[in-house]
Amino acid sequence: MSTVTTTKPAPSAPGPAPAAAAAGHGEGRIGLRANLRHIGALVRRNALQIKQDPESMFDVLFMPIIFTLLFVFVFGGAISGKGNQADYVNYVVPGLMAMMGMNIAMAVGTGVNDDFKKGVMDRFRSMPIARSSVLLAKIVVELGRMMVAIAILLGVGFMLGLSIKSSVLDLFLAIGLSAVFGSALMWIFILLGLTMKTAQAVQGMAMLVLMPLQFGSSIFAPPSTMPGWLQSFTDYNPLSNLADAARALINGTPVGDSVWMTLLWSLAITAVTMPLAVRKFRQKT
Repeated sequence: MSTVTTTKPAPSAPGPAPAAAAAGHGEGRIGLRANLRHIGALVRRNALQIKQDPESMFDVLFMPIIFTLLFVFVFGGAISGKGNQADYVNYVVPGLMAMMGMNIAMAVGTGVNDDFKKGVMDRFRSMPIARSSVLLAKIVVELGRMMVAIAILLGVGFMLGLSIKSSVLDLFLAIGLSAVFGSALMWIFILLGLTMKTAQAVQGMAMLVLMPLQFGSSIFAPPSTMPGWLQSFTDYNPLSNLADAARALINGTPVGDSVWMTLLWSLAITAVTMPLAVRKFRQKT
């Protein structure tokens, strides 16, 4: 009696989930128009989040008012002389434009970190969208928040005696320069948000970066009043370049190399940190 043996086919190796596979293959084929459409949809999603949580705009609405009043009335007399606060307004408000961009950029890093904790990024993982569109959408929304903060800052400045001694075009150039530099800084904080484990750690690390750059700059006081070693640091501080450029554009004084230095700093920061942030984001998703 013969024995018949049947051979079962070997089980196939598990492949990637259909959605994940589509996302992985689809990202490479996404064209510019589709990428822009994805960015627009994600911008709308982030804007709706702000609408549902108006408290997230408190920093944008109140920070410019508090900082302007604080520095003008507390430090203005000591720096410009008693009774000369109006002169200090034209000095400090352009500098605060640089400070607004840096403080708002910090919120991008904590927001990215928080999205991972809440599982929001898990939804994006299964969608056939370019990973970079998620980060670019956050940049666009935060630039919008930054424009609101600068508008409030200028409004308070005008009430305190700020005068535009050049032209409206120069004022918009100063705002645009602040936006370019602020968007470059956002990539630094996005990278921090993707690297650090908690939002608190991102804030702590950001403060270690913010404090020396802000107070070791020409934002609040002329570098000539500082010790020699601090003046050397101030000269190479990118925030000083931005503050000097915005101040010169608004007050109608020679800009020198400050505008070009600010643009070079922005280009260098973006060229280094943007690819690192996108790569880290793809690794995490």
